[in-house]
Amino acid sequence: MAIFKRPKYTLVKIAKRKEIPEGLWTKCEDCGEIIYNKILEENFKVCPKCNYHFVLSAQERINLILDKDSFKEMDAQLSPLDPLDFKGPVTYKEKLEKEQQATGLKDAVVSGIGTIEGKKVVFAVTDSRFMMGSMGSVLGEKITRAIEFALDKRLPLIIVSGSGGGARMQEGMLSLMQMAKTSSALSRFHNAGLCFISVLTNPTMAGVLASFASLGDVLIAEPKALIGFTGPRVIEQTINQVLPPGFQRSEFLLEHGLIDMIVQRKDLKKTLAQLIEYFS
Repeated sequence: MAIFKRPKYTLVKIAKRKEIPEGLWTKCEDCGEIIYNKILEENFKVCPKCNYHFVLSAQERINLILDKDSFKEMDAQLSPLDPLDFKGPVTYKEKLEKEQQATGLKDAVVSGIGTIEGKKVVFAVTDSRFMMGSMGSVLGEKITRAIEFALDKRLPLIIVSGSGGGARMQEGMLSLMQMAKTSSALSRFHNAGLCFISVLTNPTMAGVLASFASLGDVLIAEPKALIGFTGPRVIEQTINQVLPPGFQRSEFLLEHGLIDMIVQRKDLKKTLAQLIEYFS
């Protein structure tokens, strides 16, 4: 019997892993890069590796585009009701309460007046965190009031759209008619010769795109934004064909003449200020 014998297995002591506190890192939804949140914030929530533009909240959009402390909200008291007494696994009232608590918003849009490099504008932004930014009666009413206020004061109008949802089914026809109402208000605004700039972000879909979001004098999109009426998977299933690469992304739309320009998030405020100066 051998005096010395090599053990068949070697025990390796594994050092205890340090716990990484939550909220320090974010994984890019496009390339998978792990990004330190401080760097992400400094880069306007754009991935430094692949240029993926993360979704921003309404307040983050206001901070990004408007001059500091210049924004004064309008119609902040408007809150959706439940006109159809909509039932389901979760009632509409319960859904609204949950969304309001989670986002701090009354509905999926914030509107008001502010300045961009000292130039006064009427500004509205939809927020996809609230029921995917779907269009209900309050969203349509606040957008319409913003348009009419800009018309009355003869101010430029900027609407930033980030809505993945269409007309809000829980409000039925009252929701659907907001498409016509906002479009009609914009027709009066255009006839007055005033400037409306529409900014399309990821995602801008369905009833929002089919109404006010596509009616700007200038259509600006962020890079790689999904923009369309129906999602690409639904279209493929309907027509039984494979869609072209990048279909419904902002680069595809620019190539086919459906939008005017694609602007990096860091350049958006400067670009808007230049356009307002040009149209004034």
